[in-house]
Amino acid sequence: MIDFSVIDWSDIWQATLETLTMTGLSLLFTILIGLPLGILLFLTGRRQLLAQRGVYLLLSLVVNVLRSVPFLILLIVMIPVTLLLVGTSLGVEGAIPPLVIGTAPFFARLVENVLREIDRGVIEACQAMGAKTHQIIFGALLPEALPGLLAAVTITAITLMSYAAMSGVIGGGGLGDLAIRFGYQRFQTEVMIVTVAVLVVLVQLLQFFGDRLVLHFTRK
Repeated sequence: MIDFSVIDWSDIWQATLETLTMTGLSLLFTILIGLPLGILLFLTGRRQLLAQRGVYLLLSLVVNVLRSVPFLILLIVMIPVTLLLVGTSLGVEGAIPPLVIGTAPFFARLVENVLREIDRGVIEACQAMGAKTHQIIFGALLPEALPGLLAAVTITAITLMSYAAMSGVIGGGGLGDLAIRFGYQRFQTEVMIVTVAVLVVLVQLLQFFGDRLVLHFTRK
């Protein structure tokens, strides 16, 4: 018999805030790293503005290697780096570095693909008007790609939330940590059910608001 009265709802609330904090901060750093990286991947690609085969292959290799490492393994491998960067491998602070490293390459690939879908004629028209590379990027490419970029941010945010929950395996805090410590290790099925339900609701909200933003800017 499941008894939800035994749940400490203050713990659920605190864990939810920690998950949102991890997701939000990690998303910020992921965008700051992944967006320029994705733009550079696009620009150095074949037949693009700054086509450099060697640079593209090197960047692509780094991105593919980081993307191929399972996140649980990345969490463990990055413990020394995390300790060096933030002084701890536990809690919200300890989870953010591996979250960023795990998702920035993923986001960069999404950005590259979004930019590739832009009509080549947009770039050619800008070049015909004498626009410089930075003017083409910020004045044409990014505004044109905005709906796709917002969709990429939404996908990345949802991925980050699932990774944030996974970080509970090494004491990363948040709903994942609560589910493991109480739901799994102490056999409190009620806690497991509630944490899963909260995560589902959060993901649905992220998807809803992300879709609304994409629709809004697509109409523009």
